[in-house]
Amino acid sequence: EVSHYKGKGGVNMTGSLGNVMIESAKIAIGYVKTNYKEFGLDIKQLNEDDIHINCVHAAIPKDGPSAGVTLVSAIISSFLNKKVDNKIGMTGEITLNGNILAIGGLREKVIGSKRAGIKKIFVPQKNKSDIDELAEELKEGLQFIYVDEYFDIYNMVFKNDRK
Repeated sequence: EVSHYKGKGGVNMTGSLGNVMIESAKIAIGYVKTNYKEFGLDIKQLNEDDIHINCVHAAIPKDGPSAGVTLVSAIISSFLNKKVDNKIGMTGEITLNGNILAIGGLREKVIGSKRAGIKKIFVPQKNKSDIDELAEELKEGLQFIYVDEYFDIYNMVFKNDRK
């Protein structure tokens, strides 16, 4: 989850984050700031507000390169004051150019998504073969959307719903 408030442009990260997650968060912030116009954001607010990124369940250590797209979406959601549907899941690491990289542990993420009531999951295109190999009962009731770059997610999550 992400919040922002008047400040001095600082970033606060909580939730027992490891070095890789901290790096993902920094890349996510950089990517959002670089593309602020396309996201309909105010660069002055992005630079002047403090951003607080919290990964819930603080006692559970979190690390690994697969949260970039989720972090970008959470930051955009906070600054647009627009919630992301809680039936949507996403995974994939992001580069500063918005490319989405393959991730590991997809089977476990799909199982976790089903348990959480997720219905639609954005998955890196490079992981399509991993989804194809999953048992049909794991895939049942889930819609997988394969993505190569972040704007694929943004256009479906935020832009199609903009007023």
